[in-house]
Amino acid sequence: MKTTTDAPRLLTWRCEYTDTFNGEANYAWARTATVELPTHATDRAIVRAGKAALGLTGVRCRTDHLGGCEGFELRPYGSSTVAFITLGEKG
Repeated sequence: MKTTTDAPRLLTWRCEYTDTFNGEANYAWARTATVELPTHATDRAIVRAGKAALGLTGVRCRTDHLGGCEGFELRPYGSSTVAFITLGEKG
């Protein structure tokens, strides 16, 4: 039997997808979402969930770490857009 202490801890990830101007995020329009994943989720799982939440499933992107556990920057190939997946508050 599971108790409340046995429940898996979840982390909330904020996802943003927007246009760019001169290579920088412009925010003339933006698509946002949040996803909750277990604390032990791999980088690949985090990126896949973020892309799915933003409607970018199947879109090839250049992916960069934002440093440590901060998040990811995704730049879809052939598009003047950028997506950010950043760590939110613990759930």
